[in-house]
Amino acid sequence: MKKSIVILCLALVLMTPLFAQGSKDEGLQIGCAIYKFDDTFMTSVRNAISAASTGKAKIDIVDSENSQAKQNEKVDMFITKGVNSLAINPVDRTAAGVIIDKAKKANIPVVFLNKEPLPEDLAKWDRVYYVGARAEESGTMSGQIIADYWKANPSADRNGDGILQYIMLKGEPGHQDAELRTEFSIKVLTDSGIKIEKLAEDTAMWDRPKAQDKMSSFIAAYGDRIEAVFANNDDMALGAIEALKAAGYFKGGKFLPVVGVDATAPALQALEEGTLLGTVLNDAKNQGQATFNLAYDLAQGKVPTDASIGYKITNGKYVWVPYQKVTKDNYKQFK
Repeated sequence: MKKSIVILCLALVLMTPLFAQGSKDEGLQIGCAIYKFDDTFMTSVRNAISAASTGKAKIDIVDSENSQAKQNEKVDMFITKGVNSLAINPVDRTAAGVIIDKAKKANIPVVFLNKEPLPEDLAKWDRVYYVGARAEESGTMSGQIIADYWKANPSADRNGDGILQYIMLKGEPGHQDAELRTEFSIKVLTDSGIKIEKLAEDTAMWDRPKAQDKMSSFIAAYGDRIEAVFANNDDMALGAIEALKAAGYFKGGKFLPVVGVDATAPALQALEEGTLLGTVLNDAKNQGQATFNLAYDLAQGKVPTDASIGYKITNGKYVWVPYQKVTKDNYKQFK
């Protein structure tokens, strides 16, 4: 009996470091602020962050309600609570410098995601990182989808003038994704030798209802002159499709190519239905995973490495998650 008790005690002693390590990890706290919860893409990202944290750290994810002032308050709250690291999806990318100054003063490392801070702000401290995707890639892929359709379908030139007349629905003004997706999607067309004419361009702020309203106005103004619609994200593309449906499109063979970005579940459904021509996968799952991996390493006081994050860290600051082109030919693999 005594021998059994001695063996049990020895076993407990040997296991104590394991229990202590588990408690240490689970005691880590990461504060995460998303620019707004009702954004379809960012919902997928925060779900991925939450899933990645299971059994590793406590992560508090809050809604900034599309207000930089509210987000700053959330950051102050996290700092007061003494979190071990921060993961911030800024409302206004130009406000990142203020957040960095606060975090640096409190010695709490920061990972920004989806909205890239200005380079000079990221350079303020060596404990600041950014996770996102190269927006020019998504713009290039969007343009390729439209260019391929235009070349393969002579009937796409509805008025027969040899010029592609298009509408551009942009995201948030000044957002690097909106600006670069717009620029590079059109650059592909011109580089391909396609003559273009921009009928209209306006911001719909990544929002589906706003895009539907804008597109309804464009249809009223330009009618059958519209030959393609570019949208900086899927929500706006789907809003445009709703307006086009109301105008009689996607019935009886009346089709208009619309392209988006993100490859959200509703967009993949639209691809299946044949109303969306194509989209570009903005990899929410892996952006969320990489964000958590970075924040987790930093919370433990570690210097993140390519191996620990699962992606190459570029220039000691950036983790780029690649885009993928999604069309009717391959959309099922992304469902």
